[in-house]
Amino acid sequence: MPLDELPDWLPAWCLDHLGGEPAGVLFQSQQVSMVFGLRLAGGRDVVVKARADDGRAASCVAAQARLAERGFPCARPLTPVVGVGALAVHAEEYRPGGEVLRGDSPDIALRCAEVFARLMAELAGVAVAPPLPNPPWVRWDHTDSGVWPAIDFLGSRDQSVVSEQIVETAERARGRLLAAGLPCVLGHADFEAQNLRWQGWQVWAVHDWDSLAWQPESALVGAASGSFASAGPPTLAPIESSEAFLVAYQDIRGRLFTAVELEIAWAASLWMAAYNAREMALRGGTLAGGDALRAQAAERLRRANA
Repeated sequence: MPLDELPDWLPAWCLDHLGGEPAGVLFQSQQVSMVFGLRLAGGRDVVVKARADDGRAASCVAAQARLAERGFPCARPLTPVVGVGALAVHAEEYRPGGEVLRGDSPDIALRCAEVFARLMAELAGVAVAPPLPNPPWVRWDHTDSGVWPAIDFLGSRDQSVVSEQIVETAERARGRLLAAGLPCVLGHADFEAQNLRWQGWQVWAVHDWDSLAWQPESALVGAASGSFASAGPPTLAPIESSEAFLVAYQDIRGRLFTAVELEIAWAASLWMAAYNAREMALRGGTLAGGDALRAQAAERLRRANA
């Protein structure tokens, strides 16, 4: 992206909050947030993130800062969240390097579960306001009509392309999740391969702290057990790999889930997979996640007691 195509507000924001205007663009991406990797005048590299201000960003950035201070492998925030019109904006250090760990085997699941257990243990000691509303892919507790949270860019599309099995799976998983009544905790809700970078056997960086959520621990672990292998378009890990993830997490945390918590873990893996499969169908994207969901739904619903 050329400098002259950056948003009009960004150069002045960088000067005010980081001490220099952008002199070059390292990268740019846009999904939930707009993300700009910038080289400032003077040679400093930073990352600026901007997203619609829905009230979540301050808690997410505060939690990320606490973990970075404790030495957890994540980028250190450089500014608090600043309102720019309808946007919530902050900057963090640029943490390049590392490789995506690809694969969905039980061995890969074990390595990822170790990181997730460490992450959740660190977040257990962080006191911030709950980052609500939750990201939509784990927002089964919404109060909108119907099974899905109301999101205009999805709800306005032709829903007939979403299979009945996806909808039924989401309904049954959501019913089980809502019936549990478990306490909520702070956790990472987008724990996918594409958001982690590794150097050999060591995790180098965990990204996407915008996606923290306030849901039961076992639900967050279950969602991660299904999504950890997603290195591009979202997919669903094999059942045996999700099981390995859940077992390893409990071993590392030193606490066995109750029978209800295990059911909630499996239900959460299904809700997230169904949400992603619906979104990909509505966007006309890859059906890999939907194929995996269709193949696994019955067994995961059985394990969820849904």
